[in-house]
Amino acid sequence: MGKYVFIYHAPMTPAEATPATPEQMEAEMAAWMGWAGRVGESMVDFGAPLSGGVRVTANGTSPSTREVAGYSIVEAASLEAALAFADGHPHLNMPGGCEIEVHEAQEIPGM
Repeated sequence: MGKYVFIYHAPMTPAEATPATPEQMEAEMAAWMGWAGRVGESMVDFGAPLSGGVRVTANGTSPSTREVAGYSIVEAASLEAALAFADGHPHLNMPGGCEIEVHEAQEIPGM
């Protein structure tokens, strides 16, 4: 089983978005909990919303050029199996053209 990182991109951070009504928040969380239930024991880390990204280079720091709204980590037998978890993912239904990148975490030999 491999580990796959889901990176959630959005046009704005959760902190910048228009605050949801309690009913909207309940519906959004129900969708996310439904997704987590579908992933089941394959969930390694549900993740969290992210904001305030900073790019670090040898020359210093600068604001992130692409908004990363959050992440999750799942286990799956293959990339195709991990991508199946993205099918119908609630993040894809959020406004503004949200996207998900899925990356396989590579093992480091000797660690």
